[in-house]
Amino acid sequence: MKLSRIALAGGVAASTVLLIAGPAAAHVSVQPVGEAAKGGYATLNFKVPNERDQASTVKLEVNFPADHPLSSVTPQAVPGWDIKVDKSKLDKPIESHGRKITEAVSKVTWTADDSEIAPGFFQQFPVSVGALPEDADQLVFKAIQTYDNKEVVRWIEEPTEGGEEPDSPAPVLKLTAAADDHHGGGTADDAKKGDGHKAADTAASTKETHAAASSSSSDTTARTLGIIGIVIGVVGVAFGVLAGRRRSA
Repeated sequence: MKLSRIALAGGVAASTVLLIAGPAAAHVSVQPVGEAAKGGYATLNFKVPNERDQASTVKLEVNFPADHPLSSVTPQAVPGWDIKVDKSKLDKPIESHGRKITEAVSKVTWTADDSEIAPGFFQQFPVSVGALPEDADQLVFKAIQTYDNKEVVRWIEEPTEGGEEPDSPAPVLKLTAAADDHHGGGTADDAKKGDGHKAADTAASTKETHAAASSSSSDTTARTLGIIGIVIGVVGVAFGVLAGRRRSA
């Protein structure tokens, strides 16, 4: 009987821990693919877990930081979701790759078409962004999550340094030290350029390998022919000597 009571108490305690820890950990977050280096480009994943047992997530709105506007924001298509990109005029134009940028993406919205995030599941929404600011250590993306029962959860509370995590924290992207090439995680164009360089290097290496193999093959063939010639010559001399001895006999 005592064992049953202890087991029941332990189960209740464990459930309480899960209930307390669950909501705090299950919030909309942002993570880079690789690193998000200052001054570079990166691919970001906005991870959206479904926190409700009786409702599905059908909409996500992500607001991009106005204090550090990004000149390039390209969302990746997500099957079953419609994507809308909103832009706004900048109070102060920014320079990017020699061009003056007068507007930037202010919000990206994903709306479920023939899909949704069901209870117990999560969905990731990828976005390629850049150039990341060089004068900031982090970027805050305020997000709004909408369920099919019309409930709206606002993940907009900014964390404070050294303080406790808010009840509804906004997704925060930590930036790393600037990379030497200022491309960070890279965009699709950067990836193509990188692949092109790799392909050229591979082709050059292949040519060198073939040339070396051809040269080695030529040397081997010449040596083999030389050895065969020597052997034939020795055999010929020996045959001549034996023939001479037979005639003398």
